[in-house]
Amino acid sequence: MKKKKLLLPVVVFLCSIVSTFSQKINYSSLLIPTELKENANAVIRDNSIEITFEDVGEMIVHKRKVVTVLNKLGDRNASMYAHYDNTTKITKLSAVIYDAFGTQIKKYSKSKFLDVSAVSGGTLYSDSRVKYVDYTAVSYPYTIVFESEYKTSTTSSMPSWYPINAYSLSVEKSQYKLINPKQIGINTKEKNFSGYSIEKTQSDNELYSIIENQPAIKYEANSISFSNIMPRLMVVPKDFQTDGIKGSYSNWKELGTWMNQKILSGTTDLDEATKLKVLSLVEGIDNPIEKAKIVYKYMQDKTRYISVQVGIGGIQPIAANLVDKVSYGDCKGLTNYTKALLEVVGVKSNYVHVEADTDDKVSFENEFASLAQGNHVILNIPNNGNDIWLECTSQTIPFGFLGDFTDDRNVLVMTPEGGVIKRTPAYKNEYNLQELKAKIQLEENGSLTSSLNRVSKGIQYDDKSFYETLSEEDLIKRYKSRVWSYNNNLEITSVDLINDKEKVVFKEDLKVSIKNYASVNEQEYLFRVNVFNRESYVPKRYRSRKLPLKISRGYKDVDAYEFTIPKGYVLGVLPSEKVISTKFGTYKVTFTKIDDASFKYHKTIIIKEGIYPKEDYKTYRSFRRSIAKYENLRIAITLK
Repeated sequence: MKKKKLLLPVVVFLCSIVSTFSQKINYSSLLIPTELKENANAVIRDNSIEITFEDVGEMIVHKRKVVTVLNKLGDRNASMYAHYDNTTKITKLSAVIYDAFGTQIKKYSKSKFLDVSAVSGGTLYSDSRVKYVDYTAVSYPYTIVFESEYKTSTTSSMPSWYPINAYSLSVEKSQYKLINPKQIGINTKEKNFSGYSIEKTQSDNELYSIIENQPAIKYEANSISFSNIMPRLMVVPKDFQTDGIKGSYSNWKELGTWMNQKILSGTTDLDEATKLKVLSLVEGIDNPIEKAKIVYKYMQDKTRYISVQVGIGGIQPIAANLVDKVSYGDCKGLTNYTKALLEVVGVKSNYVHVEADTDDKVSFENEFASLAQGNHVILNIPNNGNDIWLECTSQTIPFGFLGDFTDDRNVLVMTPEGGVIKRTPAYKNEYNLQELKAKIQLEENGSLTSSLNRVSKGIQYDDKSFYETLSEEDLIKRYKSRVWSYNNNLEITSVDLINDKEKVVFKEDLKVSIKNYASVNEQEYLFRVNVFNRESYVPKRYRSRKLPLKISRGYKDVDAYEFTIPKGYVLGVLPSEKVISTKFGTYKVTFTKIDDASFKYHKTIIIKEGIYPKEDYKTYRSFRRSIAKYENLRIAITLK
């Protein structure tokens, strides 16, 4: 970015903002411009971040957030909390709540904030705490004014600027200021600034950005994540300190080298007894991948995961020998522990930073190295170009399977040669397979009995594998209230589950009955043919679509039913083949007559993952609507 001096009018403007903090301000919601209330659940009246980068190991961050919450859906934008630990001290903290007319109704000083551990279930992170206000609204709209200031020796991750951080959130004013008196080198990256009225200035010792009067962006179903369209400013110092360790980097390779040498080095030591135990488990086994499978299962059986919020506990993992002793850890600790165990048996592995999210596949920026990217840690095992990836926080996930939490995204791998950006495996479209086979006996009274087998792979495995952890009561409840909720009077008479972790396949064998499934009268016997896998989803209608269409997950379902009709009835002419083919996927249903008393129903649906122009949304909706309509197809049989 071209360097230039900060304009005088902006300086004066900033000074006036600081001075008004102590002045009486009218927070009445009636003063909010009408255009900022449109499509909004909340309005950011003022969001100010001021960072003073005093030195490589000293940073002061002052935040002021004024938010008017218009309805219950806007409550999520009114969080009031501040983290601290032995490297971060909260110096100022306050919160004030105002009613719709700007009248103060509650006030919290620093001492009135609740103060709890940021981690539950373990003591390894006992110095990590959070102060917060737990406010429950009694009426809407209301306004919060939350101010905090903290001083920290951790400067590796400067706060980023998200002037708009959610759908249905408008912004009256949001500003970001970095004061850099020692002119320490910084790198910045602007994302999605185009199309927004953002004013910005930058000099050697100061950086400033502001956005004002930004209307809310209305959420639309099946759209891209707000992180892909809303502005973000990332700021990274070239020289920094974290966990009491100083460092510098300008690219991913250098960052990975620093991580290996300064953060991870010395953290994989284990007691001799543990080493002997693990070596005995792999005795006689030469294949490194087979060794890794045994070690991975040992780790899963021995440990439990402790959830630790992002930014808590620093970036350095708890030493492997401590995790071994207490048998728990966060993602950093458990991954490093697994790495240490693998080292003992001679299997090389790499520590990995990843941005984990089931709803949005967030990749690391290829050309912008930053410790601020990533919120999770996994493990990588090089395997002759076919790398194996391990999720170390789950006691049940199969070896080498990541699921939808970290799949198909760019991650930072700390190789011995330095940091390398790699991509995790992708589970796409037909790979996410569900096959359902059923034999269905229709009874004269309209009821049915059935034995069925369902096999799931890929992300569909990920969606169902937890079934084996449910009690029998909860499992049956799930089948009746979630899986087949559209089948009234359904009863499960038996269930057998097989979780094949070696092949990453989940199998379900069930016997079920449904009373009064068919409508029976003197003239006909009418029943819906799609008993066990009804595709009823129809996307919401939009008269004027604004955002691109995104199909987040592709999949393939194959259903094969064999029906036997009641005695005394005869099959008529079966429906002809139905095929719907679009660029979003295909849908095909066929009927085959076996004899006068039985027939086969076969359905295949393939939905393709992808991002499509907003103009395609109407066609996609029509595609899904046609499927949903045909899924209700009924067949009538008559008495002989």
